[in-house]
Amino acid sequence: LEILVTILNVNDNSPVFTQTNITEVVPEDTKVNATIVAREVLSATDADLDTIFYELTTIVPGTDGYFAIKGINNPEVYLQKALDYEKFKWTTLVLYARDRPVGSTDATNTATATINILIEQADTKPPWFLPCTFINMDNSICISSPYMGRVNISEMSAEPLILEPGPIYAIDPDYTLNEKIVYSIVGGDADKVFSVDADTGNLTMNKAATSPDSYLLQVMATQVNNIQKYSVVCVEIKVINKSAYPPYFESRIYNGTVSVGLAPRSFVFQAGDPSTPLMITAADDDFPDV
Repeated sequence: LEILVTILNVNDNSPVFTQTNITEVVPEDTKVNATIVAREVLSATDADLDTIFYELTTIVPGTDGYFAIKGINNPEVYLQKALDYEKFKWTTLVLYARDRPVGSTDATNTATATINILIEQADTKPPWFLPCTFINMDNSICISSPYMGRVNISEMSAEPLILEPGPIYAIDPDYTLNEKIVYSIVGGDADKVFSVDADTGNLTMNKAATSPDSYLLQVMATQVNNIQKYSVVCVEIKVINKSAYPPYFESRIYNGTVSVGLAPRSFVFQAGDPSTPLMITAADDDFPDV
């Protein structure tokens, strides 16, 4: 009597990852759809020769949606959404490998692998002139106000000009890179009256201003390593007549009278002349005709 015996494979083995803890450094400017962790690194094996089903989850709040796998049977991790170093700098993913589909009523064996993603800041932003004001919630765009200064007509200052709200100064907002920045005047100075120090941003004069018209200089801050990363700010220099004399009051003492019970904002009258409002006047010998 010939007896044929068939041995049934019992699902008694769990999937096995080659590596259960993986760390990847991902540049901030990585292109969407780029592979982050290759399939060969993440594929699990099963001694029962079962088909393996994969699922990827994110365990760090606020970092969902950036990474995904190619399919339930393909564990290759790819970038699904553009990264922003200002939003988050790291995240942790958990990859599940099961020998039965999710939701199956059959006994299922599961293995997990942890994937640590470290975001590396990239050179994505142009220089910012300071002070500046953030205009969006994630502080990725900062707009500066114009600088303002004054010079005396027909007089050349030997010192760097004092500007408001402060000296010309720009930074690389990709602060972990902190690329070197140089300054130059790119417009508004046809007569070459002014110069800017390439390294410090100090604004100085080459010669005296002979016209009373204001100068609207355009100063550019450029990254040395990439001239396509630049910003331009306006610097308004007003040309004024030199003030040689301080203003002064035309009288040292002013006397006035008021009546009891007057309403607020009522006139104060000159003492001894109740019909003439009291006037306090000042003069300046720099402007004798005013």
